[in-house]
Amino acid sequence: MSASDKEVIASAPQGRPAKASGGDTKYARKQQAIIAAASEILNRDGVKGMTLANVASQVGLITTSVTYYFRKKEDLAVACFLDAIARVDALVETAAQEPDPPARVERLLKLWLELRHRVVSGEEPPVALFGDMRTLQKPQRTIVGDAYRRFFARLCALFESPEFSWMTPTLRAARAHILSEQILWGVIWLRRYDPDDFGRVHTRMCDILLHGFAGPGRTWRNVSISLDEMLPAAQQSAAHETFLIAATRLINERGYRGASVEKISERLNVTKGSFYYHHDAKDDLVVACFKRSFDTMRHIQRTVLAQSDDHWEQLTTLAAALFAYQISERGPLLRTSALVALPPSMRQEMIEAYGRISNRFGGVIADGITAGSIRAVDPMIGAQMFSATLNASAEYRWWVPGATGEQTHELYAKPMLMGLFAE
Repeated sequence: MSASDKEVIASAPQGRPAKASGGDTKYARKQQAIIAAASEILNRDGVKGMTLANVASQVGLITTSVTYYFRKKEDLAVACFLDAIARVDALVETAAQEPDPPARVERLLKLWLELRHRVVSGEEPPVALFGDMRTLQKPQRTIVGDAYRRFFARLCALFESPEFSWMTPTLRAARAHILSEQILWGVIWLRRYDPDDFGRVHTRMCDILLHGFAGPGRTWRNVSISLDEMLPAAQQSAAHETFLIAATRLINERGYRGASVEKISERLNVTKGSFYYHHDAKDDLVVACFKRSFDTMRHIQRTVLAQSDDHWEQLTTLAAALFAYQISERGPLLRTSALVALPPSMRQEMIEAYGRISNRFGGVIADGITAGSIRAVDPMIGAQMFSATLNASAEYRWWVPGATGEQTHELYAKPMLMGLFAE
């Protein structure tokens, strides 16, 4: 670890060395108040939009007072993310005490929804969303990334049991990734529900995670997909299409701040002027990447729904096509974590567009329930969980060691559609 890394750690949640006087309690309370205010701003505006000045304003301090606790904005962001990881990790530690993996999954979701209830009710401070962690630069990115990987390893351990000895480390990692993405994306769609309904949400989420969507007599099948037959040729010029693909991949990997104009241009071996030829501003580029992803999802939905009247077949084919797209030369889809970097008006427009696409998944599930090919589950919650799993699959390289792109359908679609513990 470098000296600069140690300096960042010193200004993270633990702050300055403990003091012997009673004033340390006051110091710690003020530090936590700053982290809470910053976490709220991070969740609304991302790392890009958070400043020491607006955090200071929210806690009734001047900016220089905040720097007494956190020297730089990036150090404060680290503190927020480490605080969030520690709080969710504590839930995992409690859930791990349950006797078997299914009970651990149910307990973890229950604890997480109870935490969300307390946050929404104002009983606890906000929890920073993990999605914007990738926007940090080194050494802050390394510190937060290492902490998150330790948390993820403990999440994977929830699936360890003699009863499920067939579940290899690769299979456990994919299931842990699906579970973590439900928590990340759930913060967004839970806003539609009154906190008093979170108990019902827990029951319905667990039902889907444990038992999947398949109706009586329906089984898993690995559908073969030809994206060339399913998707039209790009409507933009080849250069523009290539630019959007490169930008999408870089934003998924490094977040909004990490995907600089210089890095996108460098990856494509073009000049910065080429970027400004296609897009006037970086926000416009993110919107263009989202719109391209949405157009792809809509086209795949229309194509699949026109091919069959069997709703279980529609759902499994949609999964096969969308997961195949994630690893194709045209893919992946832009991750929803990029939403937080957009200005509020643009962000709301993209969220609404994503909601309409998710509603179509919900429609397939609802029609399948009526026809009997899909289990009686909550269609809207099911659609959001399906979308979250699709979102997770774009990152399989980082979280599922040893997996190949061809395995993503088995690693992600199968446990989502058949249940996390379907062999």
